[in-house]
Amino acid sequence: MILFLGAVTVPDVWGQTTSSGKRERGFIREGNKLYNEKHFSEAEVAYRKALQENEYSETAMFNLASALAKQASLAVGEEDGQNNPAAEAQKLFSDLAANATDLKIAENSFYNLGNMAFNQEQYDQSIDMYKRALRKNPDNDKARENLRLAQLKLQEQQNEDQNQDQDQNQDNNQDQQDKEQNQNQQDQNQDQDQNQDNNQDQQNQDQNQSQNQDQKQDQNNDRQDDQNGISDRNAEQILKAMENEENATRRKIEARRAQEELKNASKNKTDKPW
Repeated sequence: MILFLGAVTVPDVWGQTTSSGKRERGFIREGNKLYNEKHFSEAEVAYRKALQENEYSETAMFNLASALAKQASLAVGEEDGQNNPAAEAQKLFSDLAANATDLKIAENSFYNLGNMAFNQEQYDQSIDMYKRALRKNPDNDKARENLRLAQLKLQEQQNEDQNQDQDQNQDNNQDQQDKEQNQNQQDQNQDQDQNQDNNQDQQNQDQNQSQNQDQKQDQNNDRQDDQNGISDRNAEQILKAMENEENATRRKIEARRAQEELKNASKNKTDKPW
């Protein structure tokens, strides 16, 4: 953490003899004593009293901003809203940096704005503030030293961001490769399942065709046997019919012979030899 520039002492201005001016200087000196004793909240009260005596006091405003900045750097809670000392300190420093007639106060305001940005790890902004402080006073060695430190920190930050981006890209690429590999594996499994189903369907189809061919062959054989008259059933019927026909013929012949023999015997009995 870079420390803030301390409170500014009040110069003895010749001719500033009004009672209000005296009270203003008194409150500023009181605040500076409390500031140096690290009683920053009590110093804040004293500086605000000085501003009540002279609302345009650049010294009181700068010292108030310094006390608020110290409180913000030490605070562990209450960092948002109207009670945020860092926000008020930054506003006071910004107003003084842009409008202060005292060049030393303007220079130190830029310097402290650089410190606040540095402590918030806003290194690019801190670099700009230190450069502005050096424009006000090129001999400000603290600003130059902090500028170099901020530049190094910014480079480290950029390298870290670049490494994080590369790691993120590698993670994304690995995730994409894993997804593609899983998808390819799923596609291969689906193709294998489909091929197995197709092969099974083909086998079933071939088996059905074989059975149909066997049935057709049996039917053709039956028809062929019928056409050729050589089936066992037809042969048996034909043989039986032929046997019946032969038996009928034989009976007719035997009947005729019997009649002829009977006629001849009757003639022999009735005819006399002459």
